[in-house]
Formats: sequence, C-alpha cells, structure tokens
Amino acid sequence: MIMRLTTPVHITPVQATIDYSDKILLLGSCFADNVGEKLQHHYFQTTINPFGTLYNPVSIAEAIRLAKADAIECLPMVEWGGLWHSMTHHGVCSNANKGIAFQQCMASIANLRQALREASVIVITFGTAWIYEYSKQFPNVDNFSTKVVANCHKMPANWFVRRRLSVEEIVSVWQPLINSMPDKHWIFTVSPIRHIKDGLHENQLSKSILLQAVDSLAAKRSSDMTFNEPLISYFPAYEIMIDELRDYRFYADDLVHPSTMAIEYIWQRFGEAFLKSSTREEMLPLYQLWRDRHHTFLHPESDEAIAFQQRIQKRIEDLQTKYPWIQ
Repeated sequence: MIMRLTTPVHITPVQATIDYSDKILLLGSCFADNVGEKLQHHYFQTTINPFGTLYNPVSIAEAIRLAKADAIECLPMVEWGGLWHSMTHHGVCSNANKGIAFQQCMASIANLRQALREASVIVITFGTAWIYEYSKQFPNVDNFSTKVVANCHKMPANWFVRRRLSVEEIVSVWQPLINSMPDKHWIFTVSPIRHIKDGLHENQLSKSILLQAVDSLAAKRSSDMTFNEPLISYFPAYEIMIDELRDYRFYADDLVHPSTMAIEYIWQRFGEAFLKSSTREEMLPLYQLWRDRHHTFLHPESDEAIAFQQRIQKRIEDLQTKYPWIQ
C-alpha cells in the first residue's frame, strides 16, 4: 500500500469542456492572470482582465455592466499623485494626461465588450469580499453613479469606507448578469491568494463568503435548470492550495501568493477538469513554440540565431493552417 501524503481535492466533472475553438475571457484577481497566462502560453484564444486586476465581486460585475451598456453615463476619473485614475479600473489605465487616461479606459471597455460578445467561456476569480466605498470626504462624490471602487490608487484612507459584502449582495449582483448571457460557460473560482493585510481571521471570513456566494449561484441554476440557461462550474483553486498543497513551500517569498510550482500544479488540475483530452494532446507542440519564441540568444545576429528564427517562422506558418490566430 502506497502512503498518501496529500488529500486530493475532488473536482466535480463538468458538462462542457474547452478546446482550441473556444474564446476564453478571464476576469478577477491576479490568479485570473496566472491561469490566463498559462492558456496564452499554449496559444488558446484568451482575453485577460481588460480593466486590469479586479479583486471584489462587485467591481468585476461593474466592469461587465459598463461593457454591456449602450452608453457610458459617467466614468469616475480622479487626479491624485500626478496621475488621473479611473475608480472602476486598476492602475493600468492611469496616466498623467487625463485625455490619454480616459482613452485607455474607453479602449479597455471596448475590449471587454468584444470579449463578452465572442467568448464561449468566462472564467471569474473572486479575490476578496472586502470592498471600499466612497466616503463623504471623497471629492465630487455625488457625481459618481457607483459606490464601490475597484482600486483606491493609494488615495487618503478617509476618502473611503471599508466593509465586507454579504453572500446575498454578491448573488443579487451576479445572478442577473449570468442570466443575461445564457450561451456562456461560466467557471467561477476563489483566489488562493491570501489577503493577510485584512487580517488572517478576516481573510478566512472573506473567503468563506465568496465560497458560499459561488455555491449559491451554481445551486440556484442547477435547481431550476432549463435548456437555455447558462452552464456554471466551480473550480476549487482555493481548496487545492489550502488543503491539497497545504505547505509554505508552495508559497512565494511573500507567503501570500502561490509559488511558481503551485501555479503550475493548479493549472494542471484546471486542465484535467476543463480541457478536452484531445485538446491536451495538442498543447505540447504549441507550448514548445511559445517557449522557443521567447528564447534569448546572446548573439541574435549570429547564423545560428537567424536559422533558429527561420525554423520558428516555418513552424508558425504550418500551425496557422489549424490555428489561424497564431501570429
């Protein structure tokens, strides 16, 4: 009998699986970035966090709402620290020039709108149930249509009020969004990244609320299932990190984020759960292409390097017959 040193997390089999014909949208915490990068490294058709990293369920939902809106009523832009910031975006759209910052935000909205229209699979990663809302001290607060900020952008603490979402609030925000896109396969996950600045106890409370909310969304759908309702799946990234890996050697140096090894392991479990077996067989040569394209030569002008690049270009041309999106 072989001794077991871990407790494997059971993943519920899904009704639909992903192949290379699917377009995949990933939104949420930096764990969405981790999974999205793995998909990109294997040349899946992906869009990752057009608004930048978003942590709480309300801000992720607000990004989708903005992208689905016929017109943008008001995009909250605030100047702080020499930069103009959008309160619905991560800092990726911030800029010293207000016009450029606004254009970048509008481009991200257009990017997300297109991704929502084209995606067959949407992966949502909730990071925390803690949110920040505008306080009365926030400049021109009455001009903003939303109460919850996606990112505080290091603005004064007294400009915001911090509180924790309830399960009911999260479900009430997300249920209409999911129902409005019944042709999508929704994959929800809770980020394994620990928000220890909230406090360890507070982090656990936060994660438990997120877990309950996702479970409620999935249960609500399965209890009254019709043909044209969206498919909702859950991927237990949090449980794999906390229970199956369960050791500080699987954390990065900050003891908060998963290590490279942990991300690779969780990615493998994700692939086993959601990627067709035939698709997994296709992935190796595509990953090898990505790896070779990112190989750095000490002397790129050498005959060896030039011949290597020519072979890569030939491989790309051969693969484009089946995967025309590879550039």
